[in-house]
Amino acid sequence: MQVIPVIDLKGGRVVHARHGARHLYAPIVSPLAAGSAPRDIVAALFGLAPFKTLYVADLDAIAGEGDNAPAIRDVRVAFPALALWVDAGENSASALAARHAAGAGLPVVGSETLADAQALADMAGMDFVLSLDHDAQGPRGPQAVHATPALWPRRVIAMTLAKVGSGAGPDLGRLADIQARGGEMALFAAGGVRHAQDLDTLAAMGVEGALVATALHDGRLSREDLARFA
Repeated sequence: MQVIPVIDLKGGRVVHARHGARHLYAPIVSPLAAGSAPRDIVAALFGLAPFKTLYVADLDAIAGEGDNAPAIRDVRVAFPALALWVDAGENSASALAARHAAGAGLPVVGSETLADAQALADMAGMDFVLSLDHDAQGPRGPQAVHATPALWPRRVIAMTLAKVGSGAGPDLGRLADIQARGGEMALFAAGGVRHAQDLDTLAAMGVEGALVATALHDGRLSREDLARFA
């Protein structure tokens, strides 16, 4: 199973995500690095393990309030061998094509940004990751996107925003439901991972990978823990 570190970008800085309340996110304070500059935070994360993939959430782009494209380009130049998964609020086939053409990372399409199920259907055959977003109130985005596995690409993230930064543990029930309905897809868990036991549980379920941030910065996932999944 793959561990994928996450950085959330807002105003050119890495911020600490908690419970999906994006308006409250503040620049991260981490014992791994001085400050919150994206390149420094990524370098610090790579001091923990030789991660192959980095998930980047451009919160300004998702909110329609500008973007963090310069910071993402800087990370890409500094770490050319790193695969970037980028959620920048892209919600159309043309936007995905533009990201691919620019070589600016693999697009992540969040269900919360989709206008309808047809927008997802129009992306059929394209290379992207679908994030099925949930918050405390339930599914975010068109219900048909969540209810129609035939529309899903081969990689799907179960994103439980209410658990992000919470230390409450992964949403195992929701993961099992998506897994049962999704067939041969590769499923990734996002939100709530606390420690190596959670990673072991996800691996035993057949989950392909876990998106992790807080547990890396606070040390609950050690270098020794991560070495088992590198």
